[in-house]
Amino acid sequence: MSSPADALLPLLKSTFGFDHFRGRQAEVVDRVMAGERTLAVMPTGAGKSLTYQLPAVALDGCVVVVSPLIALMHDQLRGARAAGIRAASLTSVDADFADTRQAYRDGQLDLLYIAPERATGEGFRSLMDARAPALFAIDEAHCVSEWGHDFRPDYRLLRPLLDAFPDVPRLALTATADKHTREDILVQLGIPAEGLVLAGFDRPNIRYRVMPRVSPAKQLTEFIAANPGPGIVYCPTRDGTERMAERLAAATGRGVAAYHAGLDPERRARVQHDFVASEDGIVTATVAFGMGIDKPDVRFVAHAGLPKSIESYYQETGRAGRDGDPAEALMLWAADDFARARSRLSELPEARVAGERARLNALAALVETVECRRALLLRHFGENPPARCGNCDTCLDPPKQVDATVLAQKLMSAVYRTGQSFGAGHVEAVLTGRSDERVVSRGHDKLSVFGIVEGEDARLIKPLVRTLVAREALQATEHGGLMFGPACRAVMKGDAPVLIAEPPVKRTQRASRSDRAAANPVGDPLFDALRGVRRELAAEAGVPPYVIFHDAVLRAMASERPATRSDLAAIPGVGAKKLEAWGDAFLNVIRRF
Repeated sequence: MSSPADALLPLLKSTFGFDHFRGRQAEVVDRVMAGERTLAVMPTGAGKSLTYQLPAVALDGCVVVVSPLIALMHDQLRGARAAGIRAASLTSVDADFADTRQAYRDGQLDLLYIAPERATGEGFRSLMDARAPALFAIDEAHCVSEWGHDFRPDYRLLRPLLDAFPDVPRLALTATADKHTREDILVQLGIPAEGLVLAGFDRPNIRYRVMPRVSPAKQLTEFIAANPGPGIVYCPTRDGTERMAERLAAATGRGVAAYHAGLDPERRARVQHDFVASEDGIVTATVAFGMGIDKPDVRFVAHAGLPKSIESYYQETGRAGRDGDPAEALMLWAADDFARARSRLSELPEARVAGERARLNALAALVETVECRRALLLRHFGENPPARCGNCDTCLDPPKQVDATVLAQKLMSAVYRTGQSFGAGHVEAVLTGRSDERVVSRGHDKLSVFGIVEGEDARLIKPLVRTLVAREALQATEHGGLMFGPACRAVMKGDAPVLIAEPPVKRTQRASRSDRAAANPVGDPLFDALRGVRRELAAEAGVPPYVIFHDAVLRAMASERPATRSDLAAIPGVGAKKLEAWGDAFLNVIRRF
């Protein structure tokens, strides 16, 4: 039996160049076209925007899209217009504000983007009263929930606007929401439980890697060398972004720019613009960067420190590989990351402490695990994945698991007997029997724990400290020493086994480069020439190169070598508007080879 989505397949092909829907897009579009209320939870890169952009072309009226960031709206705006969709936005930086309002009243728009702060104002409500929309789409819908990782109070004010138009369907979209957050979104936006379409959270094209932070600039330099293409490096502080940008630029020879909220708006806009337009640019940034970036060809995301939560980690790493091509995510962490994060819990309202502590414990499990990281990540969001994914560090280089329970008890005994005030280095010196001046002057060479660790166990002390801090068996003192934490008793009594992983065998840069070369054939003369004409056309049109065509489309052109417009139109991603505007330019390049 034919569905509403099936009837839109010709429009899908002519507008976006695709012959069929992906994943659960068709199910979401079916519900939208039937006028129902829906919450779609779909991984980044699964094509969430298509589920309202296609109805925007098909429905009689305008689709209103509520989105949290101006940059995100303008990125999507460029893509929609390139596909021939009549789209506009109402933001504080749009000069054509009055013209856009009039175009909406006159029925001349398919899509209208607006921020939640403006959507809840009286002026916008009067515009909606003048002409009811065809659909309300609420992007980044996790922002409506206090349980979400990025709660925004303005999202809570949307409900009266939505309820003022009960016959207008509403579509909420997010890539990041655990079970509790999903349930809250449904309640807050008035969507029935049966309206949830859960497409899953897996991003199989992203390779996850987690490493102890030893020499971050050196580790990141090696990582970047193995990953050509655009990338984002998240740093915990504003100063850190500046320092890291300088070091990586000097070490890699690539263009690296810092981005954080302390920069003046002009510089932030320039950094973002240059990154979006680049084919190999790198940005070192605080988490202020990225949510507004709809750039599909980011090849890597690295964290130079611990992210805020698994939800934040999932969303931030999800900015890599939105085009479906292979991408990498690297996290560097240290025990003091957890110590600082746990110390900040005391600054929170009491009602939020338990939830934030649970988030930190979930992160600790992610960095500690010797099992598949992807499986642990997906189970956090309520999925039941296979035990092994084959595309994370613990699957590719399975670490040896070591039972360090006895060693943990020895380490904690040393912490206790030295007065719970010394750092990991001093405790290690005592355990391994190093009679340095500091140890001898305090009489710690006379303690029963002096020299009780030797051989292979000695090299496990540092990773064990990281694990015990992550688990809250140990915690940092005000002056950087180690003291017992809330979970110490279970470890000391042997009720909580301590299993740690030996560092996995490091993959060579050559292997990584080979992986990337297969996915993105830089060095193929035709592919490079197609990229060249894409850059020229993008500069002329004033849009990023990916708005013209994604790399995947160029790869298909280089592989299939279409000779006519008809041949070119058969390549996925080549819609009628783009074929008309740019098709001949690409065909001319292909004919020269």
